[in-house]
Amino acid sequence: MSSNDLDKFDRAILRVLATDGRISVTDLARQIGLSKSPTQARLRRLEASRVISGYRAMIDPIRLGLDHVSFVEVRLTDTREAALAEFNAAVRKIPEIEQVHLIAGNFDYLMKIRTRSMNDYRQILADRISTLPHVAGTSTYVAMQAVKENAPEDTL
Repeated sequence: MSSNDLDKFDRAILRVLATDGRISVTDLARQIGLSKSPTQARLRRLEASRVISGYRAMIDPIRLGLDHVSFVEVRLTDTREAALAEFNAAVRKIPEIEQVHLIAGNFDYLMKIRTRSMNDYRQILADRISTLPHVAGTSTYVAMQAVKENAPEDTL
């Protein structure tokens, strides 16, 4: 299923679930303007086609004391497929790294790292990130404020 296969009701379902994944099918149906049975059928189809890949609790990292966010540009010494695969596998093992993106540009990867403090971040950078396979260098940018995060419903 592609985005072209989604109609206004499918998109409405996705918008509602993006903000309230625990909503009942009855309430979901009421909000999107369909009856319960077709809403439930659409929901099952969206799940089966993996447009909806799962449900989870959204945890506020700041309430857990994880309010230090850094973005790190990573340059590699080797960008052949085997080196990228080795780097990717190693990066997945570091829980403080929230996101990693392969980038087309002046560096190879962009990471989002969340820690309790600058000191914790420095430790992660020195002991974990800098020692990842094929790392040639890094540049760090510290976030001062999150203006927008986790808002996929805006794009539906």
